[in-house]
Order: sequence, then structure tokens, then C-alpha cells
Amino acid sequence: MRLNLRLMSVHAHPDDESSKGAATLAKYAAEGVEVLVVTCTGGERGDVLNPAMDRPGVRENLAAIRRDEMAEARRILGVRQRFLGFVDSGLPGPGEPLPEGCFALAPLEEAAGRLVGLIRSFRPHVVVTYDETGGYPHPDHIRTHQVTVAAFDAAGEAGRHPEAGAPWRPLKLYYQGGLSRPWFQALHDAMAARGMDSGMREVLAELPEAGLEITTRVPCAEYFATRDRALLAHATQIDPNAGFMVHDRDVEREVWPTEDYHLARSHVAVDTDADIDVATPEDDLFAGVRRPPRPTAAAGAAASPGCG
Repeated sequence: MRLNLRLMSVHAHPDDESSKGAATLAKYAAEGVEVLVVTCTGGERGDVLNPAMDRPGVRENLAAIRRDEMAEARRILGVRQRFLGFVDSGLPGPGEPLPEGCFALAPLEEAAGRLVGLIRSFRPHVVVTYDETGGYPHPDHIRTHQVTVAAFDAAGEAGRHPEAGAPWRPLKLYYQGGLSRPWFQALHDAMAARGMDSGMREVLAELPEAGLEITTRVPCAEYFATRDRALLAHATQIDPNAGFMVHDRDVEREVWPTEDYHLARSHVAVDTDADIDVATPEDDLFAGVRRPPRPTAAAGAAASPGCG
């Protein structure tokens, strides 16, 4: 039986989907996988990070502009996208309170309930989000992790959020593992060996040695150009002459042709008799899903498993 595979990627703000795992999304979409990006907030309190866009009329209309940017990035990646409907929390300074009514202060059960509704209607086999650190300590990224994990667990339970539709249990939950210290180090070393300035010394000096354990490396170098076009669509956030946009793409394709993930949870039963590659590191977010696993006693019967 051939599955109609579905992937949901949950992010905090517009542009996050293009800076974290975008080549993976484009790859799967091009292969016929249904991909849905969920954006928890509208990015209303974000800064204008591209000097060329820091002009009259932009900050005053930032919410609408970021929605338009998101629509263009979604089109470039070839995916669907939904806003979860919460308000950006901004990035308060030390000792400053979070703004009233923001996403980071939303009750967890309420926020998770909204995402449960999307999970049950879209019925993803795989869900991807951030780890407990949020990837970096922005309150919306940390809340996105908390909300996604809670919704992943609740979506398959018939007694949880009955107003959100029939239960659906996703099979795998991944955390983003990109832009890690090893990634920066590999690109820095490769560019230095070629006599090129990587521009990564300051970043490497600040990054911790320890990082997320990588269980899954998805080959997607042929979609790096698509990723970059989607990133540049977020013109208020991405300076084409700075940061992530300036490292040599040919070097990146050569030394790090994957986007990386940590498998946080899995309901897939490993069937050693089946034609399923479950090697670690995996090279496919759908490893173990492309052929439905045999039911296990632990799976329970409260929800439809993610195999339809």
C-alpha cells in the first residue's frame, strides 16, 4: 500500500520556516509529500533586519508585510501554510516583562488545542519543531516547542480536545538540528582551507561545545537554492549581504549537503522483517513510515495511527 505522506513543520514566526529546514521541506514537497508549515505568530514585534527595508511605511505595516513575505516564501517552497493566530512576544530585554496577550503568555492548553485542531485536520505522519531551548532563547521559540510537544501527545487521545475533531496520532516527532556548532565549524574550516574568509569566527566563539544529538541527516543540497530564494522572500528579516547569506554555497554543498534533525519521539514499531531502513543516522524523516508498521500492544486503540 502506498501512503500519501504528510509532514507538518511548526515554527514561531514568518521566516523561521525558511531558515530552519527549508531545503528539506522543498525536497519532500517536490517528491509529492504534502507539507504544511504552521506559523504560531505573525511576527508583529520583529525588528527590520535588512537595512534596505528600513524605510518609511515598513515598520508601521510590518504585520501585513510579513504575511505577504510568508505567502511568497510558501509559494517558493511549494508547501501549504497556516497561521496559528497568536501575537508575537517580541524579545524583551533582561528584567523586562513579556507584553500582555502575547504567545509566550498564552495558556498552554489553549495554544496546544489550536494546534491539535490542525494536526487532526491535516493528519501528519511526521511533525517537526524546535527542541526545549527553542534553538535560541526567544520566548516564542521556547513556547513553540512546548505547544508542539503538548499537541503531539494530545492529538491522538480521544478524550483530549474533543472539539478539535477526530483523534489522529502522528508517528514521529523531530527537533530541528541545523545551524549547529559542527555545521559552522565545518564550513569555517573548509572555507579557510580555500583561502576564503568565512565570517564565522565570532559565531564560533559564542556557540557552546555541546549540542543536540543528531539522529537524522536528510540529503537536500539540490534544494539549497530554493531555500535561499525562500529566505530572501522575507526581505524585512534577511539582509542579502550579511549573516547566513554570505557563506559560499558550493562549499556548503560539498562539506554539509544535509539538513539535520533529532528524533525526539516515535510510535513506529521497528519491523526487522520489513523493507524499512531504520539505520542511525537516518536519511529520511519518513524512515519506518513509508511502509506501515505492524500494530504493537503499546500503540493502543484510542486513535487512528498515522498510517492512512
